[in-house]
Amino acid sequence: MNDMRRTLLWVVFIMSLALLWDGWNKHNGHPTMLGMPITEPGAAASAAASAAASNAGVPVTPGSANAAVPAATAAAAASAALPASEKVTVQTDVLKLTLDSVGATVTKLELTQYPDTHDATRPVTLFDQSANRQYLAQTGFFNATGGEPLPRHLSPFTVVPGERTLKDGANELSVRFESPEIGGAKVVKTYTFKRGEYTIGVKQELTNVSDKPLTPKAYLQLLRDGHPPEGQSTSYFSSTGFTYTGPAIYNDSIKFKKIEPAEIDKRGASPSKVESTANEGWVSMIQHHFVSAWLLPTGASREFVTNKVGSDYTVAMVQQLAPVAPGATVTYQATLYAGPQDEKKLAAIAPELDRVKDYGNVYMLSKPLFWLLDHLHSVLGNWGWAIISLVVMLKIAFYWLNASAYRSQAKMRAVNPRIMEMRERLKDKPQEMQQEMMRIYREEKINPFGGCLPIVVQMPFFIALYWVLLASVEMRGAPWLGWVTDLSKPDSLFGHLPLGDMPIGPLPILMTLSSLLQVALGPKAPDPTQAKMMWIMPLMFSFMFFYFPSGLVLYWLTNNVLSIAQQWFINKRLGVA
Repeated sequence: MNDMRRTLLWVVFIMSLALLWDGWNKHNGHPTMLGMPITEPGAAASAAASAAASNAGVPVTPGSANAAVPAATAAAAASAALPASEKVTVQTDVLKLTLDSVGATVTKLELTQYPDTHDATRPVTLFDQSANRQYLAQTGFFNATGGEPLPRHLSPFTVVPGERTLKDGANELSVRFESPEIGGAKVVKTYTFKRGEYTIGVKQELTNVSDKPLTPKAYLQLLRDGHPPEGQSTSYFSSTGFTYTGPAIYNDSIKFKKIEPAEIDKRGASPSKVESTANEGWVSMIQHHFVSAWLLPTGASREFVTNKVGSDYTVAMVQQLAPVAPGATVTYQATLYAGPQDEKKLAAIAPELDRVKDYGNVYMLSKPLFWLLDHLHSVLGNWGWAIISLVVMLKIAFYWLNASAYRSQAKMRAVNPRIMEMRERLKDKPQEMQQEMMRIYREEKINPFGGCLPIVVQMPFFIALYWVLLASVEMRGAPWLGWVTDLSKPDSLFGHLPLGDMPIGPLPILMTLSSLLQVALGPKAPDPTQAKMMWIMPLMFSFMFFYFPSGLVLYWLTNNVLSIAQQWFINKRLGVA
């Protein structure tokens, strides 16, 4: 039974390593274990390819007689020369962005309050249109009945002169674009920025200047390439390799759904897909710590559409507007969010928008854990001490469960000499050896699985806390103590080793030592090979922690220290050396 227990733990450990390795390969653009090709993260698209992708990214309703743009028209638009553009730079206290007069589109957006983790001299960049990055926020209209195009994200607009920088004392800034007459319609698009906010108001006023009614559809679209965010670590051991990058949608019909790029790839060159139709909800592009999202007021039916355009992916909301009579104007209001995944602020902006904070498959546990962590931070004023306090609270909550596991391990440690002697004596009689081992366990009232069940029960809580710390943008730039000035970065106080540019610091070293001490306090493996592997396993596992953010290492180290203290106390109490 003892061998069975160890075998079970080994299977779990080896499977975990395999999944970790596969995740790192996928993140870094290397072939996965299943042989699926992954786009090289650093692959650069040519300027022509980028322009073609942005041109073709018009949402099309599949299977509908009222398709937005026939495929041939979209292809022709992709190859056509773009009109001359004028770039407008807008600056607020938290944003710096570029608006292009072609489509009045957001083509670059920097979060000035968030330095890039890997290059603190520049801010985090979300939207961008360059040789290496294609990430845009696009809007426009098209005819529900086909016919002539209406002003859209490819159409030329004129910038209305005005202020471009949010002045001291001002709380609001507006930038206005006007289109020429296209398809019998003119559009005025106004961006409104507010002090301290990452939400951008986008108002589009469509005027019918023809002598016939128009039946327009409006779309709000996010287009992004399939590469990881610029500056994200490409180390095989980077924990950010586990985070999701790609489209996500939400409505009451399908709830929150991440549309994996691989799922879109499977459709190949097929038309765009309507994922759902609802009277509420939003679309977004998610990456580690940051998100962009299009938001609409509830009450109007909308389609949620995804598509693959060249090597880029799009997610959009498409809305049928009421017919516009000649000379009439319809106003279409929307909100663009582009900023950090601040859970409390996102929840206040739109229903369930905080779901974009990627907690993996443990959302139901992670959310209350973050709530508790956030409250501890509000009291202690330091995220590092809040992490330590939360781990202490979890250990207290599971104290008696852990005590049961450690008592079982202590008893197994006490009978270990008898087990080893018996195994040596009956090494040629495996069946008799197993019976004798079970007899010893019965006499000593030992449950060989007693040390496993408590670990299994509480493991989901510690996995959930892991995801809380990995996903929380609050850890960026958050100091703890002394040399730890950013809990989102690896501890590199002692520099880097040439091997994989591995950072070296006190926290992961202490983490490794604590793991080895846990092995020393635990029951000895009767088999010599197993005994050696029990010492090698924590070294292999701890190696990854040198690349992990300091906040995650601090969490595991605190957990190890408390576990060691409890196990030592129980061993001493039971008289186990």
